Amino acid sequence: MVLLRMNHGLARLVAVLGVLLFISGTASAHPHVWVTVKSTVLFGPDGSAIGVRHTWAFDDMYSTFATQGLEQKKKGEFSREELQPLAQVNVESLKEYDFFTYAKADGKKAAFVDPVEYFLEFDPKESILTLHFLLPFKAPVKAKSLNLEVFDPSYFVDFSFVANDPVALASAPSGCAFNIAKPQELTAEMARRLAEIPPDGKIPENSYGAAFANKIVVRCP
Repeated sequence: MVLLRMNHGLARLVAVLGVLLFISGTASAHPHVWVTVKSTVLFGPDGSAIGVRHTWAFDDMYSTFATQGLEQKKKGEFSREELQPLAQVNVESLKEYDFFTYAKADGKKAAFVDPVEYFLEFDPKESILTLHFLLPFKAPVKAKSLNLEVFDPSYFVDFSFVANDPVALASAPSGCAFNIAKPQELTAEMARRLAEIPPDGKIPENSYGAAFANKIVVRCP
């Protein structure tokens, strides 16, 4: 995902965002990007979990900035082909941030490899940019308990589940089920401390970001 703190020629977007945040009076507050998440855990023929298919819809402000200057055949619309170079930058950038997805199988860390089957789509009515990608496990995961968390440790990006059907299991063995846990509510004290952090500031790893993790627990017989 291309975040406004990353490289890959995004200095122009950083400048534009900075001006807008200054005008809106939120320049000193985290987060800066909002993403709604829908995730599907994929299983192989032997019942092992093989990956997670994510759908991430960005907020309209970020979507507008991310698509500024992109070539388009029809004004106000973008095809998958036109968005493909941006999609590639997105998924290549994710690796530096562990794909914002953390997994444990029966209590042990489960690693991912680079995303595949990725593409971006743009909703011209809502001005929303959505990233789709499959995040494969480095090795198939055979576990009774699979824990997944989606969050940004620095809380630059706020992730939240979509309201309806945020999680699904695909080709899961009979008897597998899942539970989800949404992030805790932002307290007044947290909001105050977040407001004190400059736009380029870092929040201690595994503090605020982890508090706002979106959690999925899959249990299989």
